[in-house]
Amino acid sequence: MKNDVNHAAFLKGLAAHRLIASIKDPRHIEIALSLRGQLSGIFLLTGHIGVVKGYVDVFKEHQLPVFLHLEKMGGLSTDNYGLDYLAKVIKPTGIISTKTNVVKTAKKMGLITIQRFFLVDSEGLDNIAKSLCQSEPDIIEVMPARIPDMIGKVKAFTSLPIITGGLLYEQSQAEECLRYGATAISTSKPELWRGAGPSSDKSKDRQVI
Repeated sequence: MKNDVNHAAFLKGLAAHRLIASIKDPRHIEIALSLRGQLSGIFLLTGHIGVVKGYVDVFKEHQLPVFLHLEKMGGLSTDNYGLDYLAKVIKPTGIISTKTNVVKTAKKMGLITIQRFFLVDSEGLDNIAKSLCQSEPDIIEVMPARIPDMIGKVKAFTSLPIITGGLLYEQSQAEECLRYGATAISTSKPELWRGAGPSSDKSKDRQVI
């Protein structure tokens, strides 16, 4: 059974802060910890079976919900045995996956589940609707964030919280997604975790998340 207390607490945090730090580089962990009062959680997109529990423990010690993107984790199987180990030993708040069967299994093991979808064409909306009927995740993540009007189209057929990220490099773009109905924004750019505008380093302004 899903941990309803963790789930409710995470949703409360999303409503309060609406910003999630996606960690792709371990060097950004300290930055995220220093800004924990501005974040509702962590999406961990780096690490492997040998280090990931340490990362998870650090974030949990600082009261930051942490979600593992399973397709980005080295050495961690997503079969029943691997997910059972994840739930009982590593103990993240939840998982992120693009795979319907993984989401279904992780949810049965009490983890909060976020299913990530990529909208590349109009058929993507139909694929989201079909997948949601099968996997029943707790939250969905829609990418990329640079098509904010599509958030409303997704909201038309689901009441689930919608997180969006991808291709963001300015604060105004994140704010636009929130205006279109996103519950929260996920970004790997620390300057956006701080609520700042684009990086002053023009060579990095177009770095995508």
